Amino acid sequence: MATSFDSEANARLTAAERLVARPARTRTHFSAGLLLTYLLLTLGAVVMVTPFVWMILTSLKPATELVEFAFLPKQPTLANYGEVLSTNNFGRWYFNSILIAAISTASVAFFDTLVGYTLNKFDFPGKQIIFIGILATLMVPTEMLIIPWFNMSVQAGWNQGPAQYWGIVFPGVITAVGIFLMRQFFDGVPNELLDAARIDGMHEFGIFWRIAVPLVKPAIAALCIFNFIGNWNAYLWPLIIASTREFYTLPVGLSFFRGETSTQWEMIMTGASLATVPLLLIFLIFQRQIIKGIALTGLKG
Repeated sequence: MATSFDSEANARLTAAERLVARPARTRTHFSAGLLLTYLLLTLGAVVMVTPFVWMILTSLKPATELVEFAFLPKQPTLANYGEVLSTNNFGRWYFNSILIAAISTASVAFFDTLVGYTLNKFDFPGKQIIFIGILATLMVPTEMLIIPWFNMSVQAGWNQGPAQYWGIVFPGVITAVGIFLMRQFFDGVPNELLDAARIDGMHEFGIFWRIAVPLVKPAIAALCIFNFIGNWNAYLWPLIIASTREFYTLPVGLSFFRGETSTQWEMIMTGASLATVPLLLIFLIFQRQIIKGIALTGLKG
């Protein structure tokens, strides 16, 4: 009798333990603050996306609908894209922008990463002075540098012929912002890994290229995106240094759709829509690396 009672009690206790051990279902409680946060984020997303959508829709409108200020095109057409693509030098402007942005981005990715690694992982006389000097260049407005850049380009012949490509690129082959970003990000690379590689006999550049660089790929990806966007959208310096129309970049070339008496907004919006394609591709390629940066920022050596 006592055995039957004990067995029944143990069974009830086991069932109770299983019930307690079962993970409780989490319920999301929508408070007023959380609801307000979602509303503000949604509003911000709408504000950011609306100009892009307006640009796309305007590129699909004929010129006669632009004066009506309607959001949606009444008679959508792709004729604007055909006319823009058939415009003289548009393909050349597109190629120029891609080439200049790609060369500048590759140069910045390598040299900024190398200088940032050197300033972070090596001790040598004057290191802090050099770093402060690099940061001091950020306080100089770009407009003040245009005249020295132009004089140097003219003296070197970088404003004539194919050398105009280098004339456009050279101010951005290495950047102070990129050096600062990479120097700070290399703090997350443990010095013990580098010392272990030195003990194994690996040379310094091999340590940099095969060990340090793979650990900071998210930072390099972010640097590449920012630099590519900056060079892709650059207008003032390419306009000044390029002496012939065939060497213009896309932002400079699109300005020719604006005349003294009228502005072809449908053509400008069409060209701007085509100009966003490389930027979207660059972001889609590197976005995963940027997300991985969240995990690496907590790693300290």
